[in-house]
Amino acid sequence: MWPFKDRVAAETRATIESPSVSLSDPNAWRTLFNEWHSVAGVVVNYETALEVPAVWCAINFIAGTIASLPLQVFRKGEKGRETVENDPLYGILHDAPNDELTSFMWRKAMMVSVLLRGRGVSFIERNKAGRVMNIWPLDVDKLTIERNNGRKSYRYRDGERTVVYAASEVIDLTFMLKPDGITHIDPVSKLKGAVGLALALDEYARKFFANGGVPPLALYGPMPSPAAATRAAQDVEKAVKDANAERRNVMIMPAGHELKPVGVDPQKSQMEEARRFQIEEIARIFDIPPVFLQDLTHGTFSNTEQQDLHFVKHTLTQWIKAWEQELNLKLFTARNKSKFVEFNVDGLLRGDFKTRMDGYATAIQNAINTPDEVRGMENWPAQGGEAAKLHIQGATVPLGMQSTVNAPKPANDNNQNDGAQAA
Repeated sequence: MWPFKDRVAAETRATIESPSVSLSDPNAWRTLFNEWHSVAGVVVNYETALEVPAVWCAINFIAGTIASLPLQVFRKGEKGRETVENDPLYGILHDAPNDELTSFMWRKAMMVSVLLRGRGVSFIERNKAGRVMNIWPLDVDKLTIERNNGRKSYRYRDGERTVVYAASEVIDLTFMLKPDGITHIDPVSKLKGAVGLALALDEYARKFFANGGVPPLALYGPMPSPAAATRAAQDVEKAVKDANAERRNVMIMPAGHELKPVGVDPQKSQMEEARRFQIEEIARIFDIPPVFLQDLTHGTFSNTEQQDLHFVKHTLTQWIKAWEQELNLKLFTARNKSKFVEFNVDGLLRGDFKTRMDGYATAIQNAINTPDEVRGMENWPAQGGEAAKLHIQGATVPLGMQSTVNAPKPANDNNQNDGAQAA
C-alpha cells in the first residue's frame, strides 16, 4: 500500500466541468484549451507537436516497433518456459484484445498516448470467474486518477456517466511519474521549448518560401503622406506576389525608391543548422538515436549499426520491461504466477545472414543449441533424429594430451596371432 494513507491526491488533469475544481485552477484551463504558449512564440499542444516531423517519426517508430514485437504467454515448466498458445489470454494479447482492435493497433495506440500525452491506460474486462475477456483502451483526457484511503482509483467519464476503476482493473503505462505516484509528466508540455522552436523554424521556412524566398522588405524613398506610404507598401507587396506568381525575377521600382531586406538572412542565421539541431533535441527527448529520425549527418556504416544496438538495448528495453511488468502484475492473480507475459526481441537482434550462420555454427559445435533449435530460429522445419540432439567437436582436448589422443591405437593381439598363423 502506498504510504500516504490519509492524503487524498488527484491527477492534475482536472476540468472546469467538475464542481470540485475552482475556476481559477490554471491546470483546468490548460486542459480545457489544451495548449501552451512556448518561448518560441508558437502554440504547442499534443496536435501541433505532431506537426514536427522529428516528433512524428520518433513516436511512430517507437510505438510501431513495440506493437510489432511478438507478445506471448509462457508457463514455467520443468524444462524451463514453454508457450501456452491454447490459453485464451494468449489470443487476447497476441492477436486481438477485443473484437474491435488488433493487438498491433491496441499496443501502438497505448504507446502513442504514453509518448505524446505521458500516459496510456486500458480497462481489463473480466467475467464473474475473474478470467480476462477483453481489454479496452481509455481516453487519458477523460481520466482522473485519485488516491483515497491509500488506494489508487481511476475515475473515467464515459459520456454522461462516470465509472470508477480500481488499480487492478486497468493497465497503466506512464512516461514518467511524479513522487506522489499518481501525477505523470508528459514530454510535450515539459519540453515545449524544444518542440516550439522546431515549430517556429518550420513556420518561418514556410512563410519565407511562400513569399517566393523574399525576406521582409523595407521601402525607402519620398513619402508625401502616411496614406501614400500605405499605398506604396501595398503596391510593393502586390508586385512581389505578382512577380512570384509569374516567376519573374525583376521588379520595377519608382525613381528614388529602394527596397532593402529587413531581418537576418536565413543562411547567415544558420537556420538549416538550427533545424538539424532540433532533430537531435527531439532525439534526446525520446532517447532515440538520430539515425532513426532519418538524420544521417553523422551516420556511418559502423556507428549506424551500433546505434541500432543502442536502440534495442537501452530505448526499447525500458519500455518492454514496463509493459511486461505491468501486464504480469494486472493480468495474473497471486495463484496464477506460473504464467507470465514476455516480448520476443530475437528478431531485432538478428544480424546479417553470414553473422547468423557463424553464430549458429558456434552454438551447434559447442553443444549450446541443437540443429533443430537453430532451424526453429530461422522458421525452418525440424528434421528430428540426430538433428534433435546436442553435438560437440571431438577434437577439443586438455593441453598436453594432443599426442595421446591422436596416437594410433595398437593392433589387436588376436589379429596379430591370426597373422602369424597365416604366415
